[in-house]
Amino acid sequence: MSLVKYNNNSISAVTSAASVPSGAMTLIKTLTASSSATLSFVHGTSDVVLDSTYPIYVFKFINMHPASSGVDFSVGFRDGGSAYDATKTTTSFYAYHRENDETPALGYSTGTDLAQSTAFEQLGADTGNDNDQCHSGEMYLFNPSSTTFVKHFISVGNSTHADDYMQNHYHAGYCNVTAAIDAVQFKFSSGNTDSGTIKMYGIKDS
Repeated sequence: MSLVKYNNNSISAVTSAASVPSGAMTLIKTLTASSSATLSFVHGTSDVVLDSTYPIYVFKFINMHPASSGVDFSVGFRDGGSAYDATKTTTSFYAYHRENDETPALGYSTGTDLAQSTAFEQLGADTGNDNDQCHSGEMYLFNPSSTTFVKHFISVGNSTHADDYMQNHYHAGYCNVTAAIDAVQFKFSSGNTDSGTIKMYGIKDS
């Protein structure tokens, strides 16, 4: 993975992470992985709503544990049809720190950026599958039912790397489609998800 690294001086303009939108948060659906290839939230099925009921949707990932080691936790969006291939453009960066206190760094990842791509977006890289390793975090999806604007999303997460170091990931992008997003799917890049929970919430903006 190609990286452009920055020292503390060069990132002095970065003063804070994304803030959490205000408003009442309502739990919509909980999915629990058990040797699951994918975890999908589909509008109109199993009490899932992904429409104008809420302008903001939040997905919280809790202890997502892969069956395989060194795999990437990722997301795909569906804009009708059956495939999770909504076109998207994204950007990302991350910080990492090893357990032995060696080589902390902040990096911009050119290898995970997408440009008008139908591929899944990586939300966490190289997660290990030791008993104590996993990926946790959250993703915000804004106004998925719009047929006028692009659909923005922001994700922040932590992955325990297969080589025993902590990675903090920041990913953002948009689905560059005019059709509504009617389903969201999460998976690891290879193998199943052994265990873990994803909770879907809706947020009113006032």
